[in-house]
Amino acid sequence: MKLPIDLLGKWRDSRGLNGWTIGVVAIATLIATPILVVLASIFSNQSNIWGHLAATVLPQYILNSFGLMLGVGAGVLLLGVGTAWLVTLCSFPGSRVFEWALLLPLAAPAYLLAYTYTEFLDYYGPVQLFLRSLFGWESAGDYWFPNIRSLWGAIVMLSLVLYPYVYLLARVAFLEQANCTLEASRVLGCNPWQSFRKVALPLARPAITAGLSLALMETLNDFGTVQYFGVSTFTTGIYRTWFGGGERQAAAQLAAVLMMFILGLILLERWSRRQARYYQTSSSQQKLLTYKLQGFRALFALLVCLSPIVLGLLIPGGLLLQMTLTERTSRFNKGFLELANHSLMLAAVTAAVAVLLSLFLAYGVRLQSNPLLRLGVRISSMGYAVPGSVIAVGILIPIAWLDKSVNAWVASTFGFSTGLLLSGTVVGLILAYLVRFLAVSLSTVETGLGKIRPTLDDASRSLGQGTVGTLKKIHVPMMEGSLFTAVMLVFVDVMKELPATIVMQPSNFETLAMRVYQYAEDERLIEAAAPALAIIVVGLLPVLLLSWQITRSRLRKAS
Repeated sequence: MKLPIDLLGKWRDSRGLNGWTIGVVAIATLIATPILVVLASIFSNQSNIWGHLAATVLPQYILNSFGLMLGVGAGVLLLGVGTAWLVTLCSFPGSRVFEWALLLPLAAPAYLLAYTYTEFLDYYGPVQLFLRSLFGWESAGDYWFPNIRSLWGAIVMLSLVLYPYVYLLARVAFLEQANCTLEASRVLGCNPWQSFRKVALPLARPAITAGLSLALMETLNDFGTVQYFGVSTFTTGIYRTWFGGGERQAAAQLAAVLMMFILGLILLERWSRRQARYYQTSSSQQKLLTYKLQGFRALFALLVCLSPIVLGLLIPGGLLLQMTLTERTSRFNKGFLELANHSLMLAAVTAAVAVLLSLFLAYGVRLQSNPLLRLGVRISSMGYAVPGSVIAVGILIPIAWLDKSVNAWVASTFGFSTGLLLSGTVVGLILAYLVRFLAVSLSTVETGLGKIRPTLDDASRSLGQGTVGTLKKIHVPMMEGSLFTAVMLVFVDVMKELPATIVMQPSNFETLAMRVYQYAEDERLIEAAAPALAIIVVGLLPVLLLSWQITRSRLRKAS
């Protein structure tokens, strides 16, 4: 008895390697190489240098990084969970607008807030000038004003831009909670605060923890804010050790310690949940009963929700706009257009390649979900948990070795030097972006592909289409929204990324983020205003898209 050719092909593919599996493994190897290089540096022989770092600056890096995590963790939990509860289960003036407006601060990188608030709160800034004129103070010796360029200042800046991670996931968790659960708490005599603390908050714990983990990973990835505020953390230490001291192996070992921090954070999150399970007993499509707030309570809720938007976007955005318009003819010149072109090119190329790779990975799993292929996809998506500075170090070491090896072979064989082929080039920087942001694209593409019924694949093949033809003519047209979202998310992440860009530093190739950082380091904040404002405007695009999708989803459920 002969089996159909198609079944034989599927059986053969399930037992051995095929093109999809080989491709996925190749991509996973490429993504994992920088991380493995950094981890391998732990075993390198750099005892003298490492001993000096451990005795001098390492304790400070650990304490500051840990303090930063604790402060930002508390800040994003307070802002994210509190605002999510208010807009989801409370009714007050403006609550429907705040549902999407609370996501807007996500568009502003923390380092831009650091630069603008320093200008705003500095001794010669408008706040202190107003206080001196109001109270008649003549110098800084007459009064005390908090120094924003400190650890607490970095905590505030990061909390204002990272709380939307917690807000978004906590809000979704609150929306999915059943009416019967909250009604039961009311029947048992719980007031709104007790219902929140004893019922809603524990049920939303997995989502809140996931959002908190994302915020803390971004905190450990930050470079511009802590560098500008003079807070020594692992990311600043990696940069100083690599470029200031010229010690690549020591910098790689610092990066490995930072990766241990990240791994510990992930394991702690998993351990905190252990065997806990959270279930609902009724449909999440029911409209939740809300608490109607009036008087002082409504005003308090309005101020709580308005504050992070004003502090996290409106004030810094307004200051940047004012500084840009002051000398707009000299800001939007040929140099600015060149920087914008570089940033847009990097972001566009990275986004396009990331989406193509994500489509290949996700479609490969859909065609043949064998263990090796699934493992490759998971490895390919782990780069987002690794700080950009760590990825940059992990890429620079192997490509420097590759450049030296190729140059030595060409020189000995053909008698001329090839120079640096990858080190200090745009190609290396794009690779760093792909390692870090492929996970963002992959999760979006997987979600879109998962909504397409497998029966459509069978129908397409019965009409004579192969796997590639089915992907091109059936899946891609149906996934246009998901693909566009993936492109936009990666595009904006690349525009904002600073740690990897600063460490890689392509020769004679600057971006908007790099120029903003350089101007800020030189205290030329007015000149940094135009590129900084451009980054925020571009960052608003995916946030507004996400807000629109949330609003549309709410209106669809209401109807």
